[in-house]
Parts: sequence; structure tokens; C-alpha cells
Amino acid sequence: MALIGIVVLFLVIIAFAAVVYFVIRNIAHLVINSIVGLLTLFLVNYFHLMQYAGKPDIEVSWITVIICALAGLPGAILLIVLALFGITL
Repeated sequence: MALIGIVVLFLVIIAFAAVVYFVIRNIAHLVINSIVGLLTLFLVNYFHLMQYAGKPDIEVSWITVIICALAGLPGAILLIVLALFGITL
């Protein structure tokens, strides 16, 4: 019985190490993507690019910042497309 517990513990440690390795390996990519998404949102609002489509600027709120920070450039593009369709967050 103790042998099964040791094997399960060993497998959990290996799985945790694999997750930590994956996160550390990809953290630079995630940070850069988040910065690009936030910069895109800032530039769209700074240059008032939404007004060319006849829409107001994208409101910067906690939810829009979180979407851009977590999803990066695809999140910023999603917010722009939603704003073009009149859906604001």
C-alpha cells in the first residue's frame, strides 16, 4: 500500500515539474504578447482610430485591461471587433 502512495507522489511531482518547466519556458512569450496587446489598445485610443469607423474610443476598464493582458494581441483585436459591432465591455 505504501508503495502505491510513493508511486503516486512521484507521478505528482513529475507532473508539477513539467508544468513549472512549461510555464517558465513560455513566460517570455506570454509577457511579450501581453505587452503588445496593451500597447495596441493604447495606440488605438491614443490616435482615436475608432472614430474613423464612426465609433467612440474603447473604454479602458479593468475588464478590457485583463482581456488584453491575458489574451495579448488577439484579445485587443477581439475588443476592437466587438467595439465595431457596438458591444462594449
